Amino acid sequence: MRKSAFFGLYIVIAILLVLPFVLPNSFYMDLVIRMAINAVIVLGLNLLIGFAGQISMGHAGFLGIGAYASAVLPTHFGWHPLLAMGAGALVTGLLAALLARPIFKLKGHYLAMATLGLGIIINIVLRNEAALTGGPDGMPVPPLGLLGFELSSDKHWYWVVALLLSVSVWASLNLINSPFGRALRALHGSEVASQVAGVDVVRYKVSIFVISAVFASLMGSITAHYVGFVTPNFADFFHSIELVTMVVIGGMASVYGSIVGAVLLTALPQALATFEGWETVAFGAILMVCMIFMPKGLVPTLAAKFGKGA
Repeated sequence: MRKSAFFGLYIVIAILLVLPFVLPNSFYMDLVIRMAINAVIVLGLNLLIGFAGQISMGHAGFLGIGAYASAVLPTHFGWHPLLAMGAGALVTGLLAALLARPIFKLKGHYLAMATLGLGIIINIVLRNEAALTGGPDGMPVPPLGLLGFELSSDKHWYWVVALLLSVSVWASLNLINSPFGRALRALHGSEVASQVAGVDVVRYKVSIFVISAVFASLMGSITAHYVGFVTPNFADFFHSIELVTMVVIGGMASVYGSIVGAVLLTALPQALATFEGWETVAFGAILMVCMIFMPKGLVPTLAAKFGKGA
């Protein structure tokens, strides 16, 4: 792994260690927690989109599976929350592995439509199975306990998500600098050339799709326990688009771009709230400007300008 990648990880950890002591109130603490949760999800999605070059427009569906696993299994079947979280991740991984092979036979717009359809189906199931999921109104989620200690305050949750983010950044950096990561970048560049070089394209596509889906499922469970309530909006189309936008704005094929994109697009709606009805227009205008002047994303553009990797 490059020294600059290690240096970036150290900066992330240092910021996470300092933040809880400088945030002025619980509103900002909640915002930072949501930023960290989104950053972990986007890290997994960027591995799929940015490094492997495979689009997913229904990724929020996997988030919804994890969230509802942590709500339904403890509430209706008495499962321990951690066991329910693991079950949700397992089901998500199996579903992703089962569907990945037929889905990834498609390319371009057809692939985008297939993943979009998958997300919509998951959302419809969550809305219609009202006896288990509460339907469109959603349902409460029991608190999460670790080793007999219940996570209740914002500071408790902050340290949990800060640890998850740090570990996710470290794992992502190691993965993309491993032979597995080099194979992903190769198939992103040219699948035909990758096959000629001996890369099992189908296996790598399926593997990274499963990894990315499990990332989303686990953080869906974390979000559900943190918020204390879930609705089908966790898995809706607009949430999927928001996640993809975070990848694109921060920078595809950039680990730190994932974090920057998640931070900016989580904070931006709050910053634009004062526009009173025009916040969506302002949000769209900012995104257009970013894409026109920095089409590769914020971090890769700035890294290229200053001559450093991202």
